Amino acid sequence: MAGRTRVSLQAAVAALCLLLAALVGCGGGPAVDAARAEVQSLLDRRAEAVLDRDAAAYARTGTRDGFDNLRAVPLADWSYRLTALDRTGDRATASADLSYRVDGHDRSPVVTARTLSLGRDRDGRWSVESDRPAEKSGQQLWDQGRAQAVRGERSLVLGVGHSEETLRDYADLADRAVPAVSDAWGPEWARRVVVLVPETLEGMAGLLGSPASSYRGIAAVTTGATGGGPRAPADRVIVNPDAFGLLGDSGRQVVLTHETAHVATRAHTSAATPLWLSEGYADWAGYRGAGRDPAEAAPELAQAVGRGELPGALPEDEEFGFTGDADGLARAYEGSWLACRMIAERWGGGAGAFYRAVGAHPDREGAVEDAMGRVLGVTPEEFTLQWRDYVRGVLAE
Repeated sequence: MAGRTRVSLQAAVAALCLLLAALVGCGGGPAVDAARAEVQSLLDRRAEAVLDRDAAAYARTGTRDGFDNLRAVPLADWSYRLTALDRTGDRATASADLSYRVDGHDRSPVVTARTLSLGRDRDGRWSVESDRPAEKSGQQLWDQGRAQAVRGERSLVLGVGHSEETLRDYADLADRAVPAVSDAWGPEWARRVVVLVPETLEGMAGLLGSPASSYRGIAAVTTGATGGGPRAPADRVIVNPDAFGLLGDSGRQVVLTHETAHVATRAHTSAATPLWLSEGYADWAGYRGAGRDPAEAAPELAQAVGRGELPGALPEDEEFGFTGDADGLARAYEGSWLACRMIAERWGGGAGAFYRAVGAHPDREGAVEDAMGRVLGVTPEEFTLQWRDYVRGVLAE
């Protein structure tokens, strides 16, 4: 009987412990914070209202700010995951990961960190008072105003502060860029592109979470995680309308095709890929149908060669910094373009095969050397000598 009593007592204690764990925690563990569950439920309802385009349901979760800005964006998914909650009485600050997919473009969700300010009413219900990018996270386009959407045959253009006609022009450029890139790279990519057009340079910088000075004079950039494989979220081509507007028709097409090439090659771009290859290949794809001769497309390098200043080596990654010497940056891009142009001319379809081989290498060290040997049949030293002669030859013509 004593043994049975001990067993029964142990069972009772265990049952009591389970009950207390559900309420306040057991064995010294943290108490379950009911507020976290309430806030997550609030964010779930808010996300559902976004997807349903239900303004009334959205307003019941708190501020309506941002809802109208999102109306034109074609969303396939939208959800929040609460990651932290800092609560003081009836006030709280929530940290959450916002995950969303643009319909027809994103194979996997884009994830961005958000900070939400919350308040609780007299009935104990939480509501959202503000929803903004977390510190060190870039804005989303709809944080800057009401987004407009224009669909092309192969593109989606989202803009703020521009006319539909202007956004249609971007869509036309992107629609021409996609097949041009496929012709260079091959069909093994999504063959669709999303272009974001903020109102100003400052808007571009806000999307990138960087100072505007970093992108002054840069017509466009492409964002996206390298090495993500085919399931990586679709990249975003982000335009600097101030610099883009200064280009002629041919220049605009070159820029959009260059950025689209980054979208196509992203799954095969990794930490092993040097910038001279990723930027040079994108320039090669951009210039293929532009009808520009080398001296016209590479004016800074042509002037340097004319002065007898032939580059001694392929550009290092550090030479591609936007905040450095503008002329040096131009020469880095131009020299990289000519390297990829030479590969395409001398090794036929080897440009894409070489790019893929470098990106597949597990480390930066040895990646270019290995790919040059296997795909091109040369050593890096032999390649550099050929490239220097090629640069001198085509720019002296």
